[in-house]
Amino acid sequence: MKPREHNNRHVRADAQRNINSLLQAAMSVFATSGVDAPVREIAEKAGVGVGTVYRHFPQRSNLIEAVFRQEVDACADAAEDLASQYEPGEALARWMQRYVDFIAAKRGLAAALHSGNPAYETLPAYFDKRLNPVLRNLLETAAAAGEMRADVDPDVLLRAVASLCSTVQNGDSSQARQMVSLLIDGLRYRASLSGHTHP
Repeated sequence: MKPREHNNRHVRADAQRNINSLLQAAMSVFATSGVDAPVREIAEKAGVGVGTVYRHFPQRSNLIEAVFRQEVDACADAAEDLASQYEPGEALARWMQRYVDFIAAKRGLAAALHSGNPAYETLPAYFDKRLNPVLRNLLETAAAAGEMRADVDPDVLLRAVASLCSTVQNGDSSQARQMVSLLIDGLRYRASLSGHTHP
């Protein structure tokens, strides 16, 4: 039994590596060529056969959904890492820029996500469930430290940054990053006016 169990673990590890490679490749291809890019292009970029793509993701919508969820998770998980490395206000500012990267990358998926396909119906709720609490925690921590104003609705801020990212073209998010930096500066300025910042 032991050799067989070891072999099964090896197969599962290989399969997971293939899935990870496919998701990374698909995200890259979707961002440059759109969600209707040939499956062969995704397979070649991932270094696997076309059959491997269809084995893990029988429908294109399965792949698009998996890519979106992975990107949401990565953005949400980044908050904890940043909070452990930086002061609250700086952690929030850096996460907002990470969120800009997420929105810029998601633009490649936009056509599919807004197509009305029932396969994507659960994704907006998943987005809110993962990212809203993360931003709320960052905001509350920064406000408690006196580094940000305390009356910001995380949902409004997420939508505001998404709107600012409408200027992103060809993956160039530099202008959106500058505008988000100004937005964060405004949150800090209001905190200083209210007299809650530390000396």
